[in-house]
Formats: sequence, structure tokens, C-alpha cells
Amino acid sequence: MERLFHGTGEVACRCEPEGTSGAPARPREGMRHTTSDGVVVVPEVRRNDGSAKGPTGQYLSCPPPRKRKSGPTSAKTQPIEKRQVWESWKRIRTGGKGVGVDGLTIAEIDSAPGQYLYPVWNRLASGSYQPPAVREKSIPKGNGKERKLGIPTILDRVAQQVIRAELEPLLEPMFHADSYGYRPGRSAHDALAKCVQRTRSKRYVIDLDIKAFFDTIDHEKLMEMLARYTDKKHILMYCRRWLQAQTMKPKGELVDRTEGTPQGGVISPLLANLYLHEAFDQWMSERFPRIEFERYADDIVIHASSQEQCEMLLACIKKRLGEYKLSLSAEKTKIVYCWNSRVTPRSRDEIAQEFDFLGFTFKPRYLSRTDGSSRFWGFWPGISAKSRQRIGAELRGLAFHAWQELSLRELAKRLAPRIRGWLGYFSRYSPHEIAPVMGQLNARLIKWVRRKFQFQTVEYARSWLLKIGERQPSLFFHWSKGFGVDQCLFRRAV
Repeated sequence: MERLFHGTGEVACRCEPEGTSGAPARPREGMRHTTSDGVVVVPEVRRNDGSAKGPTGQYLSCPPPRKRKSGPTSAKTQPIEKRQVWESWKRIRTGGKGVGVDGLTIAEIDSAPGQYLYPVWNRLASGSYQPPAVREKSIPKGNGKERKLGIPTILDRVAQQVIRAELEPLLEPMFHADSYGYRPGRSAHDALAKCVQRTRSKRYVIDLDIKAFFDTIDHEKLMEMLARYTDKKHILMYCRRWLQAQTMKPKGELVDRTEGTPQGGVISPLLANLYLHEAFDQWMSERFPRIEFERYADDIVIHASSQEQCEMLLACIKKRLGEYKLSLSAEKTKIVYCWNSRVTPRSRDEIAQEFDFLGFTFKPRYLSRTDGSSRFWGFWPGISAKSRQRIGAELRGLAFHAWQELSLRELAKRLAPRIRGWLGYFSRYSPHEIAPVMGQLNARLIKWVRRKFQFQTVEYARSWLLKIGERQPSLFFHWSKGFGVDQCLFRRAV
């Protein structure tokens, strides 16, 4: 008597074992055969509807095989893909080289990207990513004070870029047209050009300075704003975590952050723009639609027609910013008179006649027309004294006169990116005013030549470098722009 065992993979019947000697031959796949314990195995045949064919030739009813699920596993609760992390890494690797609290460099990550980037994706996608502390770094400001930056780790910057790439397209379309800072397709030169245009038609300017803006952003208000523009839970969750990330002081002390956003993070500029969009930009366009302004992050210039209008605007703005726990710096916020006339500007002690904006000083200057036909007094920008001091300090900090292992051509190649950046930005307006800075650079080149070739006097080193400039006028980038040793030399730096 036989007993049938039906399964999903095969159908079997049990019978008495045959009296054969030796091990049974290995059956071919798909053929009926008897196992060593007497089980007769019959291959299963299925129809399209999933029913199986038994040993009698009849089809047995059974459910179709379960289909395997594709896509992310149940452990990955956040909609973040590996591709997003890789694209973010390609963007971060070309940016700043500063390291965070873990000391990990871009070169180390680039040597084994999968080893470092996979854990970032794994934690982001599972919702378990916790940002490490940001490293506090102080940099000098133009007024002698220091600005505190928060430097995230490189891997944390990659994670921030993942969220920023998803959040920015949601926020960018609704930002104000006169907001220029940290926005795609906009630059500081765009803000300067608009400011130059408007100072010609409006005689007064309010130079606004928000006191410690990045350090005083209210977390709860910012999260309320963010929730009005997106309902994606992973964006809200990670933005809150980055706002609350701890700060590591220079001595290693960890400090909790209850307000502000680190000035140095990847996502901080976008969140700061959102905060000032609601606190200032949108309110100005609704309350004072005819008042024009330019805003680059927290640097704001407002144009007005009279001093009385400026004072009224200042009072309203102070009250508005106070509602968002922001305050104006009494020392730096001022009303400026934009002199624009053919007559020499007169002294007006009761009101300022110049202001700084994005590294330039706007003030009355004696200008000439492009065709050289006449000269006149106009309100025009030029590199500010603070910017000149900053570049001079950077040149002193480089101390490239000690780079004696380099050839002159190698030195020119090493300095080219910095010089190209300085001239590309500051020579846009009043390019002759950057000549003292380029004079310092030429003087330090002479110092390098004298030490490199053991010349006895500065004059001999200068004449040698002049001959090089005559033969190779484009060796150094600033020489090709008219700032050669013969035209521009600051002797005090030699």
C-alpha cells in the first residue's frame, strides 16, 4: 500500500525498499527515482495557474509560488538611496578641505569611498544617523574681533548635502528676487551690480547689521517654518538633529546647542535663508512693496528717498526682527547719504557718507567716463580697507618667501589660484585700488628671489625679477593684468 506526500517542490510515495545491493545510482534531475529510505520521488509538474501534477497524472490544487519582494528592506525606513550619497560626495570632495572632530580627510575617504560612504547611507536610510559634534574654529574679522565657525566632519557634510539637494528645490522658487546669498545661479557680484544701480537713483541707504545672526536663530521658529514648506519626515528629523548637534570647543569641551546654526555647515545657509525670508524678505515685500533692498545672507542694504523714511523703516525693522529673537547691532547699523553729483562732496558730520558691502566700500569717488571725455563725482564701490588688510594678512601667513625648494615657475603655479580669486572678485570695480595689495605681493616675490639666489641687495633682486617680467609677462597672473614689478611695488614689505 502506498502513501502519498504532496509538497510545493515535489510529490512522493513511500513503499517497501527493494532488495538491491549496493548504493543506488544517482538519478538524473527531473526523473522519477527511489531514495535510499524507500521514498519514491516523482518530479512535480505545474500548470500556468500554479497547480501541480501528481503521480496519477491529475493536477493537485495549490497556491502559486510567493513572489520575492524587491526594493529596500523593511529596516530602511527613510527614502534615501545610495546614488544620493554618491552624488553628494562628488560635490563635497571639490569643496572645503577643513576636517572635523574625527580628523578624517578628503584624501582618506577618496582612497576607499565605499568603506566610508556605505555606513553614512545605511544610517541615513534607516533613520539612525546622529550627526557628530562640530569643531569650533575662530577666524579674524576686519574689526579686530573673531568670528566663530562650526566645522562639521566631511562625512557629516556629505549627509547634509543629501538633505540639502532634496530640500533646496522646494524652497528656492519662493525666495525673494533680491536675496543673493548661497543661491544657485546668483553671486555677490549680482548683488553689487544691483546696489550700484540703485544708489544712483536713491540718495539714502540703510546699512543693516544683524547682531550674531547665525548664533541666535530660534530652533522652534525655524522648524515651524520648515514644516510649512515640506511634510517629508526625514528632512524635518535630520534638520532638527543638525540644529541640535553639539559643539566641540578648542580645548575639547562639548557644549549643547540650544539656538543658532553652525556657520560652516552645508545646510546652514539654506536654513538661514529660510529664516530671513520669513522674518525680513517676505515681510518687506508685503509691508513696503516699493522699498528696494539687497540681501546676501545676513548682509542687508535698503534704499530710501529721505532720511526721515530711513528712520521710520529702521524702527519698523527693529520691531519685526525682535519678534524672531533677532537684534540689530547699534554700532554697525547706520543711515548713509549717497552723494552723487558733479560738485565736490561736502562734509556732513551728522550722517555717514560711506558703507561696506560684500568686501567693497561704497563712497564718493572722482570718476572718469569710459570714453575719457570728462570726470565727475559719483557714489562708487572699490575694495574696502578691511579686505586689503585681510589679503595682506593672508600673504604674511603664507610666508612663501621660505618656499625655497620651488622653482620660479612652480611658485607662480602655486600662487595662481589665490591671485586669480582676488583679482577676479575685487577688480570688478575700481581695479586700481587693489594695486597696493599687488604691490605687497611683488615685494614678497623680490624677497623670495633674493633668498633663493643669494643676491646681496634688494635692488639687484628687483632688477633680476624685472628682466624675468619683460621676457615672461604672463608668468604670474597679476603681471598679466597690469600689476607687474615695474608698475606696482610696495617697498615696505620687501
